[in-house]
Amino acid sequence: MTAKLVDDITETGSDKDREARGQGIANVVTGFFGGMAGCAMIGQTMINVRVSGARTRLSTLAAGVFLISLVVGLGAVVAVIPMAALVAVMILVSVSTFDWHSVTPSTLKLMPAGETVVMALTVTGTVATNNLAIGVGVGVLASMALFARRAAHLVDVTRKIDSDGSRAKYWVSGELFFASDQELIDAFDYPNDPPRVLIDFSQAHLWDTSAVAALDAIAGHYERHDIDLELTGLNQLSERLHRDLSGQFATAH
Repeated sequence: MTAKLVDDITETGSDKDREARGQGIANVVTGFFGGMAGCAMIGQTMINVRVSGARTRLSTLAAGVFLISLVVGLGAVVAVIPMAALVAVMILVSVSTFDWHSVTPSTLKLMPAGETVVMALTVTGTVATNNLAIGVGVGVLASMALFARRAAHLVDVTRKIDSDGSRAKYWVSGELFFASDQELIDAFDYPNDPPRVLIDFSQAHLWDTSAVAALDAIAGHYERHDIDLELTGLNQLSERLHRDLSGQFATAH
């Protein structure tokens, strides 16, 4: 998140994987010397980049060297700084780095309701527990739930009957997984379809066992109506998943 913000401000790119590896290695090494693991400091970074105009890694090195000099060389002096003064500095940093435009009523009206809910849950979780990690965890879980709910309704099924009425062809598009499997099962007209049915999955992808179980359930419905079913268009990964697991989860539906 911090690297993305810096990229947006400086209009440059960065290797997020490299940053994560460097942070992880540093935390492991720090542990051997009795230090505490840490993460990117978004407040200090924003002051460094936005206020001070830093643009190179030299600024990060300089900030680190200055901080360790204060702690090691001037620890006694730092210790007498009143806590109220430090609180004032942190408040100033918060005010300077916060994007106030993002919480104005006009902006919130334009934002999807789900994103507003995630933001509110993250803030509430952080304030209620005094733990940013818990607040972020709550926000991530809420985002996952909202994404699954949105993706579950992105499955589209269209139907066409051949001119002679002997075959029905369905085209399925979207992501097929645990949240969309029932919607897929309910999309077919089992009792009224002709003797032959072709389902084209060239615009769809199977992600999990629930999707495979859904296909088995569809096949079972058509079998009970003595309808010949043909599945086509599965991509390589979906075909492999279906081949390996088909027939093992039919009872789930």
